[in-house]
Amino acid sequence: SGRPCAPRAMGPRAGALVSPGFALLVSLTAHCSHPQAEGTSQGGLDASRADLWVSANTSLLQDFWCQPASQLSRDQLAALIRRMAAQRVLLRAWQLSCLANLAARRGLQADFELQPPDLLLFYDLTQVKQADCRAFIRRAAQGDPELLANLPDQRAALQRRALACLGGPRPGLSASNLLLLGVLVCDMDVSSLVAADPHVLQNLRLCTRLTAAQQAALNSLLAGGRTVLGPPGSWDLEGLQALGPLATYIGPGLWVQVQEAVGLDFFGSIVAACRAGQLSQRDARRFVTSFLEAQATLVSPRPKRHTGSPCIPGAITAATLHEDLFLVRYDCTQLESCLDGRVLRTSLHPLLQQPLPAECQQAVKAKLTQVYPGGLPEDQLRLIPSLAYLYSRAEIGQWHITSKDTVVALLSPDGALENQTEAVLQTFLDHNGSVTGALLVAIGGSRLCWMSPQQLQAIRPSEFRLAGALDVSSCPQSRKNVLYAKAREAFGSARTTAAYYRFMRPYLGGAPVEELQHLAQANVSMDIDTFTNLNPRVLQSLSVGNVTTLLGENVGDLRKARSHPTISSWLRSLNQSALGELGLGKSTTGPASPAPSTAGTPSTAAWTPHLALTPDPPGSDAPSSGSPPAPLGYLPLAVALPSGLLWLLFRGPHVAQLGPLTGHLHRDFQGQHRPSTTSGKAGAGRRSWTPAPGPGNLAVSHILVPTGPAPVHTRFQRQEPD
Repeated sequence: SGRPCAPRAMGPRAGALVSPGFALLVSLTAHCSHPQAEGTSQGGLDASRADLWVSANTSLLQDFWCQPASQLSRDQLAALIRRMAAQRVLLRAWQLSCLANLAARRGLQADFELQPPDLLLFYDLTQVKQADCRAFIRRAAQGDPELLANLPDQRAALQRRALACLGGPRPGLSASNLLLLGVLVCDMDVSSLVAADPHVLQNLRLCTRLTAAQQAALNSLLAGGRTVLGPPGSWDLEGLQALGPLATYIGPGLWVQVQEAVGLDFFGSIVAACRAGQLSQRDARRFVTSFLEAQATLVSPRPKRHTGSPCIPGAITAATLHEDLFLVRYDCTQLESCLDGRVLRTSLHPLLQQPLPAECQQAVKAKLTQVYPGGLPEDQLRLIPSLAYLYSRAEIGQWHITSKDTVVALLSPDGALENQTEAVLQTFLDHNGSVTGALLVAIGGSRLCWMSPQQLQAIRPSEFRLAGALDVSSCPQSRKNVLYAKAREAFGSARTTAAYYRFMRPYLGGAPVEELQHLAQANVSMDIDTFTNLNPRVLQSLSVGNVTTLLGENVGDLRKARSHPTISSWLRSLNQSALGELGLGKSTTGPASPAPSTAGTPSTAAWTPHLALTPDPPGSDAPSSGSPPAPLGYLPLAVALPSGLLWLLFRGPHVAQLGPLTGHLHRDFQGQHRPSTTSGKAGAGRRSWTPAPGPGNLAVSHILVPTGPAPVHTRFQRQEPD
């Protein structure tokens, strides 16, 4: 779903460079410039024509950006949101928050039944009618509350509203109530979970992860025998498999009560699912560790588990490593004594596909050191991302890394931790490697957080531009400052403030106060997610007026994030009068008073760089607040045009003459918006569209093009040689 439609022909070269997003903007421009020509009233299209309009312009769905959407009629916006719901388009939190504000201003919140559940999470809950309360919560409960990570007050309000719909404040979690609450149960207190109807297991399956207290509550529920599984002694394979990943949280105390054959069958199914990529190594490893701990407490060892007894070297063969019960039959201490070096060299991949507990990972590392005393060869390095965290910087320095594919493998989500990133990249650079835009996209923005300033400075601006907008919100403040300066070097030649902002938005966490004041004057209407990612020390220097104009139409979102550390710190510096100006006085029960709209069309004034950096005190490397990584399950949609071609449009014929951040810039672009992508923790990432300037020689006033980074599989993607 959400695939771009084929662009209409636009001249002899249309098939070569015209993206669906570009074709869309020409269509949108024509509509906005000549509304009567399409037979519409001055107020906009009727609903049926709006649906047809969205069907003809599906690029709006793939890369959503709020500013161009603000130019749509009410009917067009309603049709766009309905189509997003029908095609299950996944947007990021920063897109959803501003879209919710836009929809609310157009009076579309009442149409929640036809809107994406994720969008409902961001609505002003005080505006939900009591008659619609249960239906609204049922729909919103199909969304992902993790999107509200930077809006703690909104998440708390959502829970309060849900409980109020049930007759709160502490209603019983009956089967019918659980059906209504869906994933919102994941935020309920533990005592409510323990006393809930046994069907609560279906709700807990929806949770991204369980806290330690929730894990204890789950095990208490299962031990009581009230669930559909019955008491642990009566569990069967089908019942356990029905739990899905929830079963990986079952503790050793329950596994010892499960029938031996059932436990072993389930163990084999978990390992098989992990090796097939159907279950994460993390979840499978949690289960294996718990299950084997239960095995160790049994008086009689289960099938032929050697529990540390000596064995003949070579007893573990290549075929043995493919067995689903391998980790039951051999404990971790036997990997060194029973695993022959030749088998390890030729069968490292199937061994590491097993969800090895930490002790076994240490044993494999020790065995590899014996087999390769001079360091692992590069073909083996690509197989050990799950072990990379065990290696010191000195050990990594002995590796021979010449290919970016090796770097990508080692820095995968299951790969090196933060303190290994710099060492892996340095080893690659020492072997004549270079950090390209394609490599930056492949390893993700979070890896930039752990590169040294010297490594960041070595990245050419052209490669940074090809990588486009990378999510660096999880970086410590000192790195955000460095990344901001580097992004300014890459994107500071933008023709307009609006275009500059679209590129720089992910990097503004390192921006100085002068930059934020300039952006406020340009009416960019910063989203609340980006705002919470700003340097808290810099934010202290902004006045209420600065913040009001910087957030523009999104200023009301301050209430939803009032408890966020960055915003809370700033609010504490204000007096009661200033809080009243923001609608954040003593009373917090009502909606925030909206400030006068200052957004409108983004400024197209020529951009004058301000490169001042605000230094941070020693010890400021602790991770700062900001957007968390995108959940792994969120897969990015296709990008209409890669950022490499975007830059050609951005700079026109002078792309080869990329100069310093100086000079007067042309005013030949009416600030509109183009698609943008940020990589995540996920990330897996959620998507948007952002504005970008068009080339001066095109006879259109509004051009929509994507900001990148383009997915690696995009046919336009620049490929770097190894």
